[in-house]
Amino acid sequence: MAQGARLATTDSVSELMRRYWSRLSPLPGGKKLFSFFVGRMAPYTGTIGATIMELRPGYSKVILRDRRRVRNHLRSIHAIALMNLAEVSTGLAMLVSLPDDARGILAGLSMEYKKKARGLLTAECHCNISSSNERREVEIEGVIKNSEDEIVAIGKARWLIGPTKKKEAA
Repeated sequence: MAQGARLATTDSVSELMRRYWSRLSPLPGGKKLFSFFVGRMAPYTGTIGATIMELRPGYSKVILRDRRRVRNHLRSIHAIALMNLAEVSTGLAMLVSLPDDARGILAGLSMEYKKKARGLLTAECHCNISSSNERREVEIEGVIKNSEDEIVAIGKARWLIGPTKKKEAA
């Protein structure tokens, strides 16, 4: 997963996520390290510096610290940083739910901003994804709350799920 690392041809992103989460999350600093690796796999996702706190099929919990890098001119967390946080929370919950022969790609993302986002934010996503690689679209909701447990934003992500592309024989 680090720079220069190569995946085995049998590794799916879903399987890789599940394996590395189970290995790293119990270790001291393991959640931060796993979050760093997710940011390396999806570089734009890594720009907000979120930390994955919990991850299991159908559920993710991701936190974002309030700091200058993610703020706007109104001294609150930028709308696009919130959208990025919603995308990563829905994507992780969905990805670790998929069978190894399936993949997901974002097809749409909408946000509803409830109030200015300040302080430590927590994005949570609960979803129920079938274990099929059948081509379909699913809408998954990620709810972002502040440290007072107030909803600051709700993201709705449409994910296109389908079978992985077959590798052509050489």
